[in-house]
Parts: sequence; structure tokens; C-alpha cells
Amino acid sequence: MASLFPSKHHNHRHCVAQALSDAEAICAAKGARLTSLRRKVLELVWASHRPVGAYDLLRDLSQEKTNAAPPTVYRALEFLQEHGLVHRISCLNAFVGCPSPEVSHSGEFLICRACGAAGEVLDEQIGETIARSAADQGFLVEQKTIEVIGLCPHCRLQDSGAAHGG
Repeated sequence: MASLFPSKHHNHRHCVAQALSDAEAICAAKGARLTSLRRKVLELVWASHRPVGAYDLLRDLSQEKTNAAPPTVYRALEFLQEHGLVHRISCLNAFVGCPSPEVSHSGEFLICRACGAAGEVLDEQIGETIARSAADQGFLVEQKTIEVIGLCPHCRLQDSGAAHGG
């Protein structure tokens, strides 16, 4: 099983290239337009495995485009969300790239409190359990995102090493 939390030395170029390729295919299949701005925002979101805020994206975009404004970034993020290419992590008010945009799903995220990395868990049983529990209560689930805060494997090792004098 591939790690949800790549090492610090992980090369994101492959992740970015795959995300852009997936985005092009998905947008082409849906007849949606992946503009250069939307493409750039997606690229910036995928630049690391850490959630990124809209204003951080705006700052990065302004280095290339002087006319980037908050509504422009938010519209691009909204488009990317609608097409399943990014997820919003509410507790951080930030966005992260979706590694499986071709599959319709809700987000379950493991978020490291130390380094800020976020990994998306794709587990149908979680969604089924919530849907069943909600239905038992007569509740209609319209949207679901689960955000779990803890320590990623890399930070756990560092934390464990520091605790043991290493």
C-alpha cells in the first residue's frame, strides 16, 4: 500500500504531472474548460502534500500574474472542487489535491498536526457506516468530510526519537 504521507525527499513533480494529466482528461470528458489559471492553481495545490490556503495561492499566483485577485482564485478553486480535482479541508480552511478524481467520493483526511501534511483515505466502509447511521436516524446526508488530526509516520518517528533522547 502506498503511503499517504510521502517522505520529505519525495519528488512532487510526478504527483503534479499526474494531477494535471487527470484534470485534462476529466475536463475533456465533461466538456469543461481547464483554463491556464485553473491549471496553475491546481499545479500550486499539488506542489506539496500539505493543504494550501486561498491567500497562499494568491500570493504564489501574484508572482506570475499581477492581476490575480481573491475572487479569481476562489472561482478557480470552486471549479476544481466541482470537478473532483481538489478537496477543501474545513478545519484548516485550505485545499488539497485529490489523488482519485476519477472516482466520485467524499473526503476522509488524516492531517498531521506537526508538519501539516494531509493524506486522503478512500474507504467505502466509512461512508457506508455514516450513511447507515444517518438513515437509521432519518437524516439525509448531503455532504460529508471527515478530518482526523494526529501525527504522520514521519513526525511520529521524530517525536519518538526526541522522547528517547535520539
